Amino acid sequence: MKVAFLVATEGIEQIELTEPWKAVSDAGHTPELVSTDSGRVQAYDHLDKADTFPVDTTVSQAQPDDYGALVLPGGVANPDALRMDKDAVAFAKGFFDRGKPVAAICHAPWTLIEADVLRGRTLTSWPSLRTDITNAGATWVDEQVKVCTSAPSTLITSRKPDDLKAFCEALIGELAS
Repeated sequence: MKVAFLVATEGIEQIELTEPWKAVSDAGHTPELVSTDSGRVQAYDHLDKADTFPVDTTVSQAQPDDYGALVLPGGVANPDALRMDKDAVAFAKGFFDRGKPVAAICHAPWTLIEADVLRGRTLTSWPSLRTDITNAGATWVDEQVKVCTSAPSTLITSRKPDDLKAFCEALIGELAS
């Protein structure tokens, strides 16, 4: 199955892109980098520039129906830019509308808050998003990984890079079901 990794043009926490990407690929699925612009995206190792990655397609061209799941890597600047892009927000919301799994780590739930898809759900994130998540009608928990199976779609969330092993295991488990 194809799995969309939605990112802005810069500000992606590199390990939060590369580790789930590798897990998805190793499990026999096809990861695809979807971004707000074509070309390459700039990843970061915290505040330091890291590698760049080629964009497979832009969010304005991509459709949720083309994918089996969505992964939202974190970093601070990445989801902050995505939540300001109407196409990115609509793309993320489309996965919930279609009942497809979504996985978000660190600050990535900001995009989901903007899409208004968290109401009634339980999730985790980087701790500074707690108030934002609560104000969006969701319940925030401080857990390594939280899998919320509320209809219409499964939401997998984690707090930070140290949680990536559990995040990737939960993501691959959901893709296998």
